[in-house]
Amino acid sequence: MKLKICGMKHNIEEVAELHPDYLGFIFWKPSMRFFDGSIPKLPKTTRKVGVFVDANIDEILNRTNTFDLNAIQLHGNESPEFCAKLKEQFEYQNIKIDILKVFSIKDSFDFQQLGPYEKLSDFFLFDTKGKLPGGNGYQFNWEVLKGYPSKKPYFLSGGIGLEEVDNVLEFLQKEESKYCHAIDVNSKFEISPGLKDIDKLKEFKNRLFETNS
Repeated sequence: MKLKICGMKHNIEEVAELHPDYLGFIFWKPSMRFFDGSIPKLPKTTRKVGVFVDANIDEILNRTNTFDLNAIQLHGNESPEFCAKLKEQFEYQNIKIDILKVFSIKDSFDFQQLGPYEKLSDFFLFDTKGKLPGGNGYQFNWEVLKGYPSKKPYFLSGGIGLEEVDNVLEFLQKEESKYCHAIDVNSKFEISPGLKDIDKLKEFKNRLFETNS
């Protein structure tokens, strides 16, 4: 099981010392966690994820090259055609990068939506449907994932905090977690937007991975 810490903005080096598998940087200007700084040197095992919401291909390519991103998270209404063009551009420029396509869930979800993206993304990410594209701070009903029809690995996101550790551990024992690649956390581990609570993150990571190593 991997850990992604998203919404990075302020205390990046402190968070990086926890050696998360992924750090997410949001490149959507309306976000309170919009990232416009410089990324310090990270552990070799930590991958940089750029989060985009309906951005154009040039912007994504520019950010990817500027920040040497390892993965792209598409958190908007990006069509399969858009994803195909983006993937084509990455291949043309010989950029090896993972593409995460996000789908927002509330109480139900039509998994047929995944089909057109199967060959265009490396991972799916399931987040909570809310007013904002992400960072809303509450969960969707994980029972929905009992209907997951794919073998593609996915990230579980949406309102996961320290108080959810037991629920996460319980979920990871269920059949529907078989293809769960990573747990994605953000707003519930913040002192303020983009400023992470290191003690809470450390406790969460320790409790999660002492059981699922």
